[in-house]
Amino acid sequence: MTPTRPWTLLAVAAACALAAWLFVRSSAADLPTLPWTGAPALVVLAAAEALSGRNLRAKIMGRRDGKPFAPIAVTRMAALAKASSLGGAAFGGLAAGFFVYSAGFLNLAVPRGDAINAGITAAAAGTLVAAALYLERCCRTPPRDRDDAD
Repeated sequence: MTPTRPWTLLAVAAACALAAWLFVRSSAADLPTLPWTGAPALVVLAAAEALSGRNLRAKIMGRRDGKPFAPIAVTRMAALAKASSLGGAAFGGLAAGFFVYSAGFLNLAVPRGDAINAGITAAAAGTLVAAALYLERCCRTPPRDRDDAD
């Protein structure tokens, strides 16, 4: 499995932002208000992944006592990190597209609330992407010393 590339995440976010903007632009009057519950859920996921990454890295580096992780568990964590970074980029792009559209109507109460919710959700999705990339980095094996190789 190759590491996640930032350009891939930016492309996913940009494509989702464009799709959301086009969709909201064509059917804004028929849409319900944007819920506020997306941002806390993304922040909780980001915190869990960051904490998991910290604990996993400590175990891999040998700084924590106890039973070591099985290699399949580390692989699963890496897959979770990769999926979370792509999902966070997609949700962030959708929220950013919604924000860009609703930012043009800040003088009205409902679109202003939607713009605030979309902005906070996009920031929370960015936090999830950062935590997922951190978890993915923590799944790497440490470099071997030259003395151990001989």
